[in-house]
Amino acid sequence: MGELVNLHKARKRAVKERDAERAAANRIQHGRTKAERLLDAARSQKECGVLDAHKIDPGEAP
Repeated sequence: MGELVNLHKARKRAVKERDAERAAANRIQHGRTKAERLLDAARSQKECGVLDAHKIDPGEAP
């Protein structure tokens, strides 16, 4: 004979585990500080500026 299981507790445990997984995924996706977001934005803006500075206009080609 198998072990007795309280279905109410099993359902609550399943919901809690699902919520914990969702929270972990959200922390990975949105868990950056404002300083980190600003730093990434500044780096990306600088990279775009460097690339734009090295562009060759069609009229300037030798």
